[in-house]
Amino acid sequence: MIEYATAVGQADIKQILELQWINLPKNISTSEAKDQGFVTVHHDTDILTAMNEKFQHVIAKHDGKVIGYTLVMLPEFGNQVPVLTPMFDKINQLTYKDKPLKKTPYFVMGQVCVDKNFRGQGVFTGLYQKMKVEMSTHFDCIITEIATRNTRSMRAHEKVGFETINIFSTPEEEWAIVAWDWE
Repeated sequence: MIEYATAVGQADIKQILELQWINLPKNISTSEAKDQGFVTVHHDTDILTAMNEKFQHVIAKHDGKVIGYTLVMLPEFGNQVPVLTPMFDKINQLTYKDKPLKKTPYFVMGQVCVDKNFRGQGVFTGLYQKMKVEMSTHFDCIITEIATRNTRSMRAHEKVGFETINIFSTPEEEWAIVAWDWE
């Protein structure tokens, strides 16, 4: 049975980091990255803990082990993860639902990952549904960015309810900024 909860201690943070490490592009084959998706950012314990202290990350557990997660990242953390700075800069220039995003209560889903043994079982959707329950009273929408070549993630986010609001490029990657309106 899969349980959805929030990360409450260092044991959960450690397991998130372990799952994250396994799914970085440098740790999986090119074909697996294309077919199964990947995560881009490797966080450190300090930043992940600081983010969790503001609003707790959402996790999925099976037999007490973290098998999936979604990270809650407030805009104030945008400069602490350099690869994400261009996304936050872009978000602050965008309008969504006729409102400037910089004046909209939003947070960034800092990363989502599901253990490969639990993919295709609804865990991705379950994580986002739990996130909506936990966060929708505080925020109007959730925003994230996805490498456009990560087609599995693009499709999965669209299925949950996200819509692409901007596409931009950095020297390393083309990114889609997607948002899910909770109003």
